[in-house]
Amino acid sequence: MNLLQFNYQLGQGKEFKDSMDGFIKEIRKDIKKTFNNDDFEKEKALIKQEFETKRTALLDKLNEDASKYNFQVKAAQNGIYMMPLVDGRAIEEEEFEKLDENVKQEYEQKSVLVQEQIMNVISMIKEIERESDKKISEWQSNVALLTVNVHINYIKSKYKRNKKINKFLNDVKQDVLKNIPVFLEDETKQNPNQPQNPMQRKPDPCLNYRVNLFVDNSLREGAPVIMDSNYSYHNIFGSLEYENYYGALKTDHTMLKPGLLHLANGGYIIFQAKDLLSNGMCYEALKKALRMKELGIENTADQRSSMVLVSLKPEPIPLNLKVILIGSSSIYQTLLAMDSDFRKLFKIKVEFEDDAVINEENINKLARIIHGFCEHEELPHLDKSAMARLVEYGSKIAGSHSKVSTRFDDLIQVVGEAATWAKIAKSKIVTSEFIDKALNERIERVKKYDSRYLEMIKENSILINTSGFKVGELNGLTVMTIGDYTFGKPAKITVNTYTGKSGIINIEREVEISGPSHSKGVLILSGYLGEMFAQDIPLSLTASICFEQLYNGVDGDSASSTELYGLLSSLSGIPINQAIAVTGSVNQKGQIQPIGGVNEKIEGFFQICKMRGLDGSHGVMIPIQNVDNLQLSDEIIEAVKNKQFHIYSISTIEEGIEILTGVPAGKKDKDGHFPAGTVNYLVYEKLKKYAKVNHSN
Repeated sequence: MNLLQFNYQLGQGKEFKDSMDGFIKEIRKDIKKTFNNDDFEKEKALIKQEFETKRTALLDKLNEDASKYNFQVKAAQNGIYMMPLVDGRAIEEEEFEKLDENVKQEYEQKSVLVQEQIMNVISMIKEIERESDKKISEWQSNVALLTVNVHINYIKSKYKRNKKINKFLNDVKQDVLKNIPVFLEDETKQNPNQPQNPMQRKPDPCLNYRVNLFVDNSLREGAPVIMDSNYSYHNIFGSLEYENYYGALKTDHTMLKPGLLHLANGGYIIFQAKDLLSNGMCYEALKKALRMKELGIENTADQRSSMVLVSLKPEPIPLNLKVILIGSSSIYQTLLAMDSDFRKLFKIKVEFEDDAVINEENINKLARIIHGFCEHEELPHLDKSAMARLVEYGSKIAGSHSKVSTRFDDLIQVVGEAATWAKIAKSKIVTSEFIDKALNERIERVKKYDSRYLEMIKENSILINTSGFKVGELNGLTVMTIGDYTFGKPAKITVNTYTGKSGIINIEREVEISGPSHSKGVLILSGYLGEMFAQDIPLSLTASICFEQLYNGVDGDSASSTELYGLLSSLSGIPINQAIAVTGSVNQKGQIQPIGGVNEKIEGFFQICKMRGLDGSHGVMIPIQNVDNLQLSDEIIEAVKNKQFHIYSISTIEEGIEILTGVPAGKKDKDGHFPAGTVNYLVYEKLKKYAKVNHSN
């Protein structure tokens, strides 16, 4: 029988399975009851009696014809045989051998004619036997048809509009009628002492009438939406299971198991692109199924097995679903470039933002996500203060106090840890204290290198000045990432200037530990100096810039403004306040540009100043654009409020050099001259001196 596949309304599949289970349970019992009826036995006996009457008449006629040739015919269980008649008496073979040879020869000649008559009669007996069996079979079928129709028609009435179910039920009816003798077999009459070969047993026809409820949508509301973390081939595309049946791997349609695609059929399935692509066979099979719009189940039994396979090939199932791949932009671009099928099959691209604007609607949505997580994991819920603290943390991840991160995994991890601390404290709710506890503990677990760096500064193994004034020397702010932990640290930057024509020498680049972004930032300094000071004189100088005690490479242009301040200090001879650390990139026009990691940089320098004692002189200088990114700890905010620590936001080099030196930067007048005593005036005079020396040489 062919496997039945059909579409139906929600719950009809389960209902149909229950109907067929009931049919299988009742049909055998009802058929046996019907054929044990006295009327059936009487009719069957009449048909057999009719056969015996015709058989007896044929044998009598045969015996009459054979006697004309002096032969007597007798019917036995294993056939019909003849005996010669001598003087009206049938003789045995021993007596026949004693007859005269001429007589024997005469009998043998006649026996050929009698044998022909016997063969004709045997053929006629077999024909009427077949007719008798056919009549009995037809009578059985007619009687059985009435019984089967009662059940079949009842089931049909439930599924009048489903052609496939009606065809299946008609096939079941014909199969039942064909296998009536099997239904009537009495298993109790078998000899229990006689060993039975299970491979020779007749298969139970009822096994073919079972319904495999492949996908049960009876409890589902709306279209299915399927997600799973198991990306094995069988879990996605379904499987055909086997059982070891006396040395053979045997299966049937009830051992077909659905995959994720079957469960999602008619709805949606969501895959993580990275996990799906890690199994090339699954990705290719998925594309094939989407192209063909049908889904089959392959026979994937171990080909190396020595067992005999008793298998089947299921009919492909029509496939109608939407596949959603979730992945990074790099995966999308790679598939777009490398896979010609990707653009055809996945036509709609949706990009998710990493952050969202902080407003009442978005905060309520985030609160619902967190509430759902706590409900699912049976964790204590967050109160208002904890939710507010979580939003602050999300804002810090987003890098803006006007936005909140949509990296929900990171936020949920914090909630899970905070809830654990709340359970330990036997609190029924999660407060802001537990959120802070979770955040602090996360840092404590991974701050090994940060603590070690702070310890080295304390021991003066790394030279960082946080007080006094020095020429051509200042603290730049950098960030370091170790795994998933990022922390800020100051780095001493020194600048020396002298006569020459080498220009600005980037020591890190010379020893090949400078990244391209950092090298670009250094080259920009020449552009700034040229426009600001070399309009009427050649730019003739040699300057060396170095990140002191930094040996693992440097990249990024966030220190370019710091390096420029060092150049201006070295050229002007004006010392820089060592209590102020600097970050920010600069363009050729002297405008300060925003940088990343501003919070970590500020916190890194603050810890050093706190360790040495805050006296109100310490602070950091950042680009004005980064003010929106500030998400500082309560400790730093409190120190700023108490004027123990300062945060300066600037937009130009002129603003920054004035804060660092306490000396006006100086702007050109209408004649192109800088005011005497300003930083720029002193820089110009030094460069003019260098140009004169170089020209004379």
